[in-house]
Amino acid sequence: QVQLVESGGGLVQAGDSLRLSCAPSGRTFSGYAVAWFRQAPGKEREFVAGISWSGGTTYSTNSVKGRVTISRDNAKNTVYLQMNSLTPEDTAIYYCAARPLSVLTTPSGYINWGQGTQVTVSS
Repeated sequence: QVQLVESGGGLVQAGDSLRLSCAPSGRTFSGYAVAWFRQAPGKEREFVAGISWSGGTTYSTNSVKGRVTISRDNAKNTVYLQMNSLTPEDTAIYYCAARPLSVLTTPSGYINWGQGTQVTVSS
């Protein structure tokens, strides 16, 4: 298994931006697709964005299209989630997850998870 560490969350105001980071502990991301999920209180964990192992293909859910960019820097062994024009509806714990090769949009497709980072957007 791969241990993942997220960072970059915080309390921001509506309209602000945040960049979340995800890095593996003790190994590289080589060959792994990485996805970001989020879970708001009382709601199921939902897919936000994903990036293939090569970085050549990215995915994002409709609710964040145009506001969110996922990228990876393999030299820094880190995956980023840039979020712009944040709204209170983006408030959630954000998790990164990794699996070999391809992105899946369902949480059950991943066994490697981070502990999550809280994002709170005030109105």
